[in-house]
Amino acid sequence: MSIAFTFPGQGSQSVGMGRDLAEAFPEARAVFDEVDDALGEKLSALMWDGPEEELTLTANAQPALMAVSLAALRALEAGGLALPEKVAFVAGHSLGEYSALAAAGALSVADTARLLRVRGNAMQEAVPVGEGAMAAIIGLDEADVEAVCTECAQDGVCQIANDNGGGQLVISGSRANVERAAGLAGEKGSRRALLLPVSAPFHSELMQPAADIMRQALETVDFKTPVAPLVANVLAGPVTDPSEIKALLVKQVTGRVRWRETISWFAANGVTEVCELGAGKVLTGLARRIDRSIAAKAINTPQDIETYLQG
Repeated sequence: MSIAFTFPGQGSQSVGMGRDLAEAFPEARAVFDEVDDALGEKLSALMWDGPEEELTLTANAQPALMAVSLAALRALEAGGLALPEKVAFVAGHSLGEYSALAAAGALSVADTARLLRVRGNAMQEAVPVGEGAMAAIIGLDEADVEAVCTECAQDGVCQIANDNGGGQLVISGSRANVERAAGLAGEKGSRRALLLPVSAPFHSELMQPAADIMRQALETVDFKTPVAPLVANVLAGPVTDPSEIKALLVKQVTGRVRWRETISWFAANGVTEVCELGAGKVLTGLARRIDRSIAAKAINTPQDIETYLQG
């Protein structure tokens, strides 16, 4: 049996996440302390007590979600799991790619927290609020959504940001173009096309200022070779070379999250089980919709961890 660990992205956050892990496992608590120290603030207090609108801010949500993912991993490791022996590949959805790299030993938790704070701020500030938008298109295939984006990008940006699988694609770009594309998708037969409550047009060319900032930030951090290959968002294929990983993390800011292709790559390369570590169960649901041949499970509570270790 070949196993992949996956790590969730923004949208999976909720007030209270990770508190039960911190209370049950000293090793998990140590992760939250390390993130607090790295950022010079009590992010853990915001995670556990709110307010929700502050936790949802991109600059807070990104390091917070990473902290929960790494806390779950440390609890598993305390119970005897050795990631290099157990896990064939790691992958993460957008910011989750940083969690995956920290899990695989390519980055320290402290460096990851600081990078995600920079990333969150840079992505938020790249485009003035209100000028960009994202929309979920349900029920059209990738080629149809690509055609809609091309038609609506004549005077601005409109592109596929996430291919999440199960007939769900997310588009991103200039607000007027995305709104026009959402309407056109409905005319072409999409079951739903709805604007998303996000603060910026993530994974679009409008994020180039953030990509430039991340290129500089990543050059200041020491990356090691991950103990398990990262299946990168923009490739939907494996990578282990630290310099290539850095380059792909820069591309990822403006590029597509190829999650459907990532799960399909797992299936084609012998992965039989995908475990989502961290807050929520979004990736678990997506994996089940993309390929039923892969067993998918979420590991984010003390009970999940005990069950997994016993299994």
